[in-house]
Amino acid sequence: MVGDMHAGTLPERMGVEFLEATPERVTGRMPVEGNTQPYGLLHGGASVVLAETLGSVAAAIHAGPERIAVGIEISATHHRSATSGHVTGVATRLHAGRTLATYEIVISDEQGRRVCTSRLTCLLRDR
Repeated sequence: MVGDMHAGTLPERMGVEFLEATPERVTGRMPVEGNTQPYGLLHGGASVVLAETLGSVAAAIHAGPERIAVGIEISATHHRSATSGHVTGVATRLHAGRTLATYEIVISDEQGRRVCTSRLTCLLRDR
């Protein structure tokens, strides 16, 4: 269901796969290969795409079918590089109200080391 929503979009082109999806928590993963910068390291922008994708899906689930979630602010701190395999992101709800939803997204490498910490706030509005 969640994957169908992203057919033909940037997350699909970047290989984002969803592993778990609830309003409180969304987990997904993305390959490092194909999402690197010229030095072979995971591109920081790719981490932000994964973070915004996971947080936005969680916010959209919270919002319900009559509303949409639109990202209005995102920040990311890149802690370490990843050069191979997959990274996994976990978006955890910090706040979910009527008009705003905020999530912390932690992205880790295959050894469980934190690669990036991101925070996303989405505006929830009618379709």
